[in-house]
Amino acid sequence: MQDQVLIPPAQFALILDRLAHQLIEHHDFSQTDLVGLQPRGSRLAARLKARLEELLPGTDIHCGKLDVTFFRDDFRTHEKPLSPNVNDMGFTVESRHVVLVDDVLFTGRTIRAGLDALLAHGRPQSVALAVLIDRRFSRELPIEPNYIGRYVDSIGAQHVKVEWSEEHGADRVILLNEKPS
Repeated sequence: MQDQVLIPPAQFALILDRLAHQLIEHHDFSQTDLVGLQPRGSRLAARLKARLEELLPGTDIHCGKLDVTFFRDDFRTHEKPLSPNVNDMGFTVESRHVVLVDDVLFTGRTIRAGLDALLAHGRPQSVALAVLIDRRFSRELPIEPNYIGRYVDSIGAQHVKVEWSEEHGADRVILLNEKPS
């Protein structure tokens, strides 16, 4: 089987816009922060922040980048030493509403690690989850997103890759039939 483009650039932009509108419907961004899980969720969080600020002129939305490397339950199982990403949380989430953001929700383990890592920055009043892609039939933990760009049903050998225009020239989502090495 060949790799398949699941979300082309035009549809990608529409999905981001829809996610931003859903967030506005449910959150007052004077009390809500976006926190992207490094590395890929932080890019989605930054895009959502930019779109939200276009839709809500004059609103300054907190948007952080959270590294979960050492909060993962599998970080000791890697053959090579891990190199963590930088945390960029210039604010505390104490008693605030937080929207955790990641690109692809697969097993739920990264989100669990993100919840643990988030507590180092305060105890939020509530936490919601926004994802671009939900691979819903692959969950290992009871974690479900509140905001979903698109559901993708795939088998275990397949891999969902989100490509960003800054790195790949276009925003799109691809279903790879083999995991990349």
